[in-house]
Amino acid sequence: MKLSIAILSFNTKQLTLDCLKSIFDTSVSLDLEVIVIDNASTDGSPQAIKNQFPQAKLIENATNTGFTTANNQGIAQAAGEYILLLNSDTIVKPNAIQTLADYLDQHPRVGIAAPQLLNPNGSIQPNGGFLPRLSNIAAWMLFIDDLSWVKSWFWSYQLRDVAYFKATRSLGWVQGAAMILRRSLLDQIGPLDEHIFMYGEDVEICYRAKAAHWQVMLIPQAQVVHQSFGSGSPGKAILGEYQGLKYIFQKHKPAWELPLLRLLLKLGALLRLCLFGTILADKQKYATYKTAVSLA
Repeated sequence: MKLSIAILSFNTKQLTLDCLKSIFDTSVSLDLEVIVIDNASTDGSPQAIKNQFPQAKLIENATNTGFTTANNQGIAQAAGEYILLLNSDTIVKPNAIQTLADYLDQHPRVGIAAPQLLNPNGSIQPNGGFLPRLSNIAAWMLFIDDLSWVKSWFWSYQLRDVAYFKATRSLGWVQGAAMILRRSLLDQIGPLDEHIFMYGEDVEICYRAKAAHWQVMLIPQAQVVHQSFGSGSPGKAILGEYQGLKYIFQKHKPAWELPLLRLLLKLGALLRLCLFGTILADKQKYATYKTAVSLA
């Protein structure tokens, strides 16, 4: 089989159904299978999936096993040469899946690729950046990479200039919201790291792929609509990213870098605490960054 698609479902019934519909509406001619891993949803998701999309394989977990563990279940069950990980809050545009698979067919050293992500209003959504290192984490935490004269040449950890995502290009990492992986890559480096519950697992697997000399590519000819935080929340994403970065540095970097990373994360959280709490009076972000200070 050419392609397997794995979708994690957790209390996102309508989003998951819309995602499945977009796949089956746009990919009728493709040799593919769709695997939905449900993490103990309580909103009727499993039964709705069985009723409306019986052609999809459904794995029903008794508990919420987390993003990485559930996706690894899908990877383990997948029969495809390529495996596309999709968030439940995505809508696949016509030809997107075929375009991604064709690109991997034509470029054997590409181990991971991602489509151009779009917001629901059709605007481009940032999708990745360069692999984390102390210099670009410092620039991010201190708002340096927001400066226009810096963005044009600095290898930012989080690229936010949407013009960057209009061309096919190599990146350090891409979002796990829509990520296609080559089976031979996974056989070599292993699946997602289950020490990361959620957030940061995409950066970590891209780190391992690049270390093993595979390419990570953005393919804007393929488009997927992503409703940001449709299956999560901004606060959890911020805290999860902090935790994920600490784990990545602990696993992949020299030991002396981790204390410096934690110092940078704490400084960045304190700056944002002042900005959102004192200046902008954003109570939700204030609470998030107050927690982030303690996590760093």
